[in-house]
Amino acid sequence: MSRRPSHPARLLASALAAGALLTTAACSDGGGSGTASDTAAEQAGIAEQNAARQTPSGSPSASPSALTESGAKAALLTEADLEDDWNQVQDADKWRDRLLVGEVDVSDFLTAKADAADCQQLLDGLYRDNLLGEPSGPSALTGFEQGDARLLEQVAGYDRAGLDDRLKWLDSLPQTCDEFTATDSRGDKRTVQVTEASVPDVGDAREGLHVTVQGTADGTPVTLSLDVAAVRVGTSALTVTGGGLDGPQTSSVERGVRQGTERLKTVLDGGTPSPQPTDLD
Repeated sequence: MSRRPSHPARLLASALAAGALLTTAACSDGGGSGTASDTAAEQAGIAEQNAARQTPSGSPSASPSALTESGAKAALLTEADLEDDWNQVQDADKWRDRLLVGEVDVSDFLTAKADAADCQQLLDGLYRDNLLGEPSGPSALTGFEQGDARLLEQVAGYDRAGLDDRLKWLDSLPQTCDEFTATDSRGDKRTVQVTEASVPDVGDAREGLHVTVQGTADGTPVTLSLDVAAVRVGTSALTVTGGGLDGPQTSSVERGVRQGTERLKTVLDGGTPSPQPTDLD
């Protein structure tokens, strides 16, 4: 998931190396005057400044600032970012889908408890909105409704090492979990399928999942379909989850990821996201 250094970053490294060579050559001159050495140092300093000016603020070499509480809220998606008929709600933090509650059947797995525990974490993480673990920094959450479909976004600051571990964990779930059975408190069985989902090429790292849960609601067979996308920007991340009983919301999740990442980058760069977002699709 890591990116190679940009051309301007390599340019800076070359400039520094050239400056070091010039200084060494000047010091080896037996002339004794400091003129050659001073000139080489000046040239190296100028080259470094020029290379630094050519490094775009959005490149991997630029370190984003730490996320603040107000910044996390400002980075959240708006209705304008999503378009269509999505309406923002005020109680998204209280959303809980009962179809995600259940105990994973260990007998479904070849390596039994190890893989079953990962799949249990997946169900619990989807239910509690903490797939990336508990944030170590500020966090904010918002949600939207469109008919029976829902879209939820969380923006938060995390420990970098822990965040990278969770993204690797998400990447492993389509192989680890694939298809399994979960049983609710009444003994009803639910079939869960986990597959990989594409995520727009944004941020510093990203992972996506498509999850379906087949069960019953009020005695009627139903299927819950969810698209999940997580994107890291520095030590911050956004998670977008969309779907419902009417099917996944793939295009809206992808748009939410693009616009949400752009908003987060703007905030981390010290700016304010525009109320009229640029069309990034």
